[in-house]
Amino acid sequence: MQLPPLPVSQCSGQLKEALAQGSAVLAAPPGSGKTTIVPLLLLEEKWLAGRKILMLEPRRLAARHAAMRMASLLGEKVGQTVGYRIRFEKKVSPRTRIEVVTEGILTRRMQSDPALDDVGLVIFDEFHERSLHADLALALCLDIRQLRDLRLLVMSATLDAVSVAGLLGDAPVITAEGRSYGVEIDYAGSFSEHISQAMAAALGRVAAGRSGDILAFLPGKAEIVDTQRRLAALIPEENLLVLPLHGALRQQEQDRALQPDHRGRRRVLLATSIAETSLTIEGIACVVDSGWSRRPMFHPGSGLTRLRTVRVSKAAAEQRAGRAGRLGPGHCLRLWRREEHHSLLDHHPPEIISADLAPLVLELALWGVADTAEMRWLDPPPEGACRQAAKLLRYLGALDEDGLITGRGKEIAALPAHPRLAHMLVAARARGCAGLAADLAAVVEERDILPRADDLSAEVRLRLEALENWRRLGKGADRTQADAGGCRRVDRVSRRWLQLLGVQKEASDLERAGDLLAHAYPDRIARRRGAQPHRYLLAMGRGARLAPADPLAASEFLVAAEIGGGGTEPRIFLADPVSLEELKAHHRHLFKQQKEIFWHEGECRVKAVERTSIGAITIEEINLENPPSEEILQAMFTGLRRLGMGALPWCKTSRQLRARVALLRREQPQQGWPRLDDDQLAADLGWLGPYLAGMRSREDLQQLDMLTALKGLLGFKKLQKLEHLAPAVLLVASGSRIRLEYQDQGAPVLAVRLQEMYGTAETPRICGGRVKVLLHLLSPAMRPVQVTDDLEGFWRRSYKEVKKELQGRYPRHFWPDDPLRAEVVRGVRKKHRR
Repeated sequence: MQLPPLPVSQCSGQLKEALAQGSAVLAAPPGSGKTTIVPLLLLEEKWLAGRKILMLEPRRLAARHAAMRMASLLGEKVGQTVGYRIRFEKKVSPRTRIEVVTEGILTRRMQSDPALDDVGLVIFDEFHERSLHADLALALCLDIRQLRDLRLLVMSATLDAVSVAGLLGDAPVITAEGRSYGVEIDYAGSFSEHISQAMAAALGRVAAGRSGDILAFLPGKAEIVDTQRRLAALIPEENLLVLPLHGALRQQEQDRALQPDHRGRRRVLLATSIAETSLTIEGIACVVDSGWSRRPMFHPGSGLTRLRTVRVSKAAAEQRAGRAGRLGPGHCLRLWRREEHHSLLDHHPPEIISADLAPLVLELALWGVADTAEMRWLDPPPEGACRQAAKLLRYLGALDEDGLITGRGKEIAALPAHPRLAHMLVAARARGCAGLAADLAAVVEERDILPRADDLSAEVRLRLEALENWRRLGKGADRTQADAGGCRRVDRVSRRWLQLLGVQKEASDLERAGDLLAHAYPDRIARRRGAQPHRYLLAMGRGARLAPADPLAASEFLVAAEIGGGGTEPRIFLADPVSLEELKAHHRHLFKQQKEIFWHEGECRVKAVERTSIGAITIEEINLENPPSEEILQAMFTGLRRLGMGALPWCKTSRQLRARVALLRREQPQQGWPRLDDDQLAADLGWLGPYLAGMRSREDLQQLDMLTALKGLLGFKKLQKLEHLAPAVLLVASGSRIRLEYQDQGAPVLAVRLQEMYGTAETPRICGGRVKVLLHLLSPAMRPVQVTDDLEGFWRRSYKEVKKELQGRYPRHFWPDDPLRAEVVRGVRKKHRR
């Protein structure tokens, strides 16, 4: 076998030696030949012993063309020594030794053959892209390697090779030189117009000033189509052949884009990120990079992983620029400013960090693993996302309460779809309506076939009707104006689902769409919020809304397949009505019945009901007769904590009791006086329990005798001490018993007429003589004339001045010259002789 002398061949000896001992990491730049040469170099190694090589490629286009290139080097057709398996397509035979597979295919292969007995080597190509499936496949391979000798080879151009080598057990890192030429890089600056408009203008300039074919990178199909239209108006087709290159193209169209034009015209390839790596495209001398790409991101609105437009990373930008230098010196024009380049991420974060992990958790459960921590990861999946995924899978019936896979879970895992959609497809097959479910899965999974507008209804049936009209008439109905290309795409996916389910297309009853969607989105079953139009409560517990004029708002129950937007109530973009009867008939397991005794916030009372619900949605509620008194009491406690202790009927005496105890806590911290502040009383409401018997509402609380309740909390001995150390009243010289006013802080206040203190030399004290009271000495009219805690000093220093003022204002009252020897006065107007 004569292979072309590509740079990776120079390190073949090191690579073979490393793999003879175990696993390895190959760091090789674009153009080195790692994708197409390495598998062929290793095919006849003794340790392989005639077994297969599986090579994982992240993209279908790269997988197919890598297999085609290797087969051509062997002088064979694809499907002989070298074959491939991608989603819905395969070319292999019993002779096949090298299989190039895409990510989901490799996982399926391992699940069906956990030991991979006929495989000697698994190659992970372009591992730097760090897709969720690649990380999962590597974790499963590492698990297999604990049982038998399975070689692993991880290859990448831009990867932290040391970390990967450590994960493989300190595997050797082999570095290959690249075969690339210098690339001149220019920056065009930022653009304010649409991407396709800026790209068309840039391509016109590059085509006029540079030679060779041009590769332009755009985010997705929509921008490619728009740029192609704009270029057609700028440059005649006879001078320049403009071709799209993206994953949605038919195989023949993709092949045409990768081959030189038979008429010798210059080509402009408008490509997505599928052209970043693995493929060497003959004739490319110029690259124009928009700086944007679409990456898979978990979309909470649909519950699925969707593509999202994001800025490229520095590593991706370098990969793109390198395409211009594969076969000779090249040029790259970047449609952003040089300063902006420094702010780009070095690498895109691995998908496992932010992805929906339901597929991963299901695959692990099928593998026999309930805890992701049991596996070895380059970046462990976040625990919170794993718990959320497991919760959804239990909701779908795919996992039991212990996290183990169920029979239904195995059926779901057998389909190459998100568990939500797979569950709907499996359930629909059993119910004899797989055709409708296949259409629904395709409509939900793909982009909307109707142009999105503010007044467009969210009803799924509109899309299904448009699809049926397109099938019947070859175009969308006038009233829906469906996108014909979108209909073709949805129809193709739908037919593939039917093929995998092993059923034929049957007549569809579109009225059952909402019922079927409930199998995929049980957590998105929604009920209208009372009489509030367009507002719904989802079973998951959050609110959502329809557009104001959406006629779907007439439905009491919906299943929301897609929600999005900001705010506390996101908008429902895709949904269909479902009846309560349908839910009871086909989703009975979602209904939960439970007796509940709880505090009702709105009514401020305890309610005892038997509730039937779907998640957070209450379907029916009936009042319970004779509910347990202990549960009523606990609900009252809950209500009281929410209302706050201020809701209790505190009287002045009960508040003073709390203040008296608080004073003793400050003065006698070692005596065990209890805390009676609001926080402490609310923390343990058991003290109030005996007094709440028969009570159920906030109004009932007003019947409480708080003084008695507090005394019960203190007990007899503590009350006796309290009366002795911090009495509620003091006996003054006049014989009056005057109430003390205790404060939250500071000394208690004794407000007493000055005349009733005649003959008293010292300030009264409490708490065993340690605390002076604060005297508010009052006039006969009960107005303060002096505040003091030094009564002796008052008589000696201030009394004479106070006497002058009071004698003038109250001449009929007795104001002695020597108050310490005077007869004490009790009452207001009693006359006394000098």
